[in-house]
Amino acid sequence: MKEGFKGERFVYLPEEILKEYSKDPLIGNLYIRKIGFFPKVKYHYVQKENGVDYAMLIYCTEGKGQYHIYDKTYLIEKNQYIILPPHVPYSFEADANDPWTIYWIHFQGKLSESFLSPNSSPKTILSDERSRQQVRIQLFEETYNSFAMGYIKEYLSYSSMCLYTLLSTFLFQEQFRHNGAPNHHELSFSMRVIHYLQEHVETNLTLHDLAKYFKYSESHFSTLFQKETGSSPISYFTRLKIQKACQYIELTDMKLNEIAMRLGFGEQAYFSRVFTKIMGMSPSAYRKRETDKSLF
Repeated sequence: MKEGFKGERFVYLPEEILKEYSKDPLIGNLYIRKIGFFPKVKYHYVQKENGVDYAMLIYCTEGKGQYHIYDKTYLIEKNQYIILPPHVPYSFEADANDPWTIYWIHFQGKLSESFLSPNSSPKTILSDERSRQQVRIQLFEETYNSFAMGYIKEYLSYSSMCLYTLLSTFLFQEQFRHNGAPNHHELSFSMRVIHYLQEHVETNLTLHDLAKYFKYSESHFSTLFQKETGSSPISYFTRLKIQKACQYIELTDMKLNEIAMRLGFGEQAYFSRVFTKIMGMSPSAYRKRETDKSLF
């Protein structure tokens, strides 16, 4: 099963357009062939027996999967990525019991091989208070949206420029983490937790996960956070998710079921109930209100 997953998003351009545009040096050195996001894609399986002429980035943010290359099989888990090389046979698949959520990009160009990994094993994205994962995801969205307008050459050029930066956040992770992340030693306990929650807003953290990461018992962690914020950690996390949902509704054309899947709600009906409880209106009513505002 290769396409048709619930909540999936992907976009590509015809080969003829890419071939023509790749003659431009700004595009031809590094450009996208196809880009997408697949949430919890059970039964996802791809096999390239003869290899392909493009490289592929797979960034796993939830669940797990595996891939087979050079006669070896590797496991890829949450907060890991791989860059599969061109012209090499490989296959990959989501785990049957805990299927992965992945951001992925097919890319090629004269400089594409400069972005390949030195070995075939998965690379880990450190997940802590300095990870800047949401910045990476926002950059992915900007790249995606620009590439989606790629029938206009200037948009394809811009998506190519964005791709350099996006790939750099993986290859130069330490430099990416160092620039722009807050100094957590200067933050209060609750602000450290809030930043961590913001970084993981598209995952399903539990109180146990949070307490374990910050090295407290669940009851003590909850008491400390509530004392500083007046809210329980999970209630605060849910509100952050709805805040992010509002941003997606206002700033993107993502469908409501795509937003629900993206933010870990699973079912649109559950997402709608939580959204309505917090915002006082349904997601569809909120979108209509914001759309009507933009007309004036």
